Amino acid sequence: MKQSTPIPVRERARRAMRAELAMLAQDLFAAKGYEQTTIDDLVAAAGISRRTFFRYFTSKEDLVLGKYDAWSQMLVEGLAARPADEPVWESLRRAFDVVVEYFEDVTLAERSLAMEQVIHDNPALSAGELERISRVQGELAELVGARTGRQAATDPRPTVIAGAALACVVAAKDVWITTDRGRPFGTLLDEAMGALKPV
Repeated sequence: MKQSTPIPVRERARRAMRAELAMLAQDLFAAKGYEQTTIDDLVAAAGISRRTFFRYFTSKEDLVLGKYDAWSQMLVEGLAARPADEPVWESLRRAFDVVVEYFEDVTLAERSLAMEQVIHDNPALSAGELERISRVQGELAELVGARTGRQAATDPRPTVIAGAALACVVAAKDVWITTDRGRPFGTLLDEAMGALKPV
């Protein structure tokens, strides 16, 4: 396994603050509703200024969908850290462990479900979610291309592989959310990814 580069202290502090604000916002959204919660409500609850808020998030929508930016960083870091001789599909599955941990964290389960419902019920958030997934796909495709010796800009296969892997995550998430969640998210993801056999 490759040695990963340590995350600078400033970036760790930034990620921690974004995560704290996101958790606080999720509690407010659950209590008041997404549409009814204003940025003024958020900054008052966090004890920060609007200016400080906008250092971390560009909007309320960005606050809800910011997890995709965090996941993107972690997925890219996770995939880059996998052994070079490991099959790409297996490396992608292992990189997705960060998503599995999010959905299987029992302390976050109700909050995660509530936020997924907020996104599902809001057309603008749903569109934003798709846009961010597309960005993640592009970043993963670059790494897949590097691993396979194919450039994503000139060969469609890295983009197809990354897109198919992310489609598995979305499919597993949809089943997990709409069922009784009796099976672990990781099991559903394994089943989804096991259904595809990339060349």
